[in-house]
Amino acid sequence: MLRSIRRRPDAGRHEALVDRRGHKRPPVTLPGHRAGQRPPNYGRKFPAEVLSADEISRLLAACPRRGPSGLRNRALIVVLWRGGLRCAEALDLEPRDINEAEGTVLVREGKGRRRRVIGLDPPAFAVLQRWLECRARLGVPRGKKVFCTITTGNIGRPMSASYWREAIKRLGGKAGIEKRVHSHGLRHTHATELRREGTDVMIIRDQLGHSSIGVTQRYLEHLEPREVVEAMQRREWPLHADPLR
Repeated sequence: MLRSIRRRPDAGRHEALVDRRGHKRPPVTLPGHRAGQRPPNYGRKFPAEVLSADEISRLLAACPRRGPSGLRNRALIVVLWRGGLRCAEALDLEPRDINEAEGTVLVREGKGRRRRVIGLDPPAFAVLQRWLECRARLGVPRGKKVFCTITTGNIGRPMSASYWREAIKRLGGKAGIEKRVHSHGLRHTHATELRREGTDVMIIRDQLGHSSIGVTQRYLEHLEPREVVEAMQRREWPLHADPLR
């Protein structure tokens, strides 16, 4: 644990911070990591990759069931997956935004600076509550973000998006998932699951925080062109053609 930080005198401008045991901190955990720089995937477009129920289960299982980091990471994955929040929206949550009694989570400032209230199911709240209880035992100061850093000397500081991006990628690898595993992919998974469950498009729009139904419809068609898939599934093989012969 990082109880105290000292600087290497020979490290120069790009010096690495180390703990008292002399272990380097990963660059992604340093304050201001990549500040002012474009993200590594800037300008690149990746196909949407929705996770299956089995892949979600494996991703959650990759988070240790005991220990603060495992409880925190599991809760964050659940909020992204079952709530459909954007990464920035989830990392900006405060304890006062969580209302288990009402079954709601308040997004104070989503995309386009829009405020919205989303719904979250009871099992998801149960996972989130376990982290909140652990967070209280750690002594996180009042008013800090729900998903915060937990290293000694840094408890309660906001968790950076770059740190979480690397963490969830690492968890996906640990879970043996071949697809890209990232926060927005969990949002994609949430939207796809709602559509498969027959949820009204207006409800999906409000849950995701889209500006219009048209945006939501295009979003869903991009993720899963249901009509195209169903049309292809209905096709029959030509007479006398045996695909297994």
